[in-house]
Amino acid sequence: MSEETQGAHPMMTQVEAVLEEMRPMLHADGGDIDLVSIEEGVVNVRLRGACAGCPAAATTLYEGIAKVLEERVPGVRGIVPDLAPMQTGISASD
Repeated sequence: MSEETQGAHPMMTQVEAVLEEMRPMLHADGGDIDLVSIEEGVVNVRLRGACAGCPAAATTLYEGIAKVLEERVPGVRGIVPDLAPMQTGISASD
């Protein structure tokens, strides 16, 4: 869990547990998911690896992960991808 999620929302542990169960599916395709935050029942996640640029990422996110979260974690109203640029350690001046 990232520093952004520490201190956290009451449903944070439940959401992270569901994401942990779903990670093997994402890992099988070379991807992963990070929980960024939860605000007013909306879960903000960051897709990583192959999932970050995959054309099927939206389907995975909304039809897979979001549905499971909404079914299993009371209060989850939706999911949004975090679109902040990834830290690569390479600057534009390199």
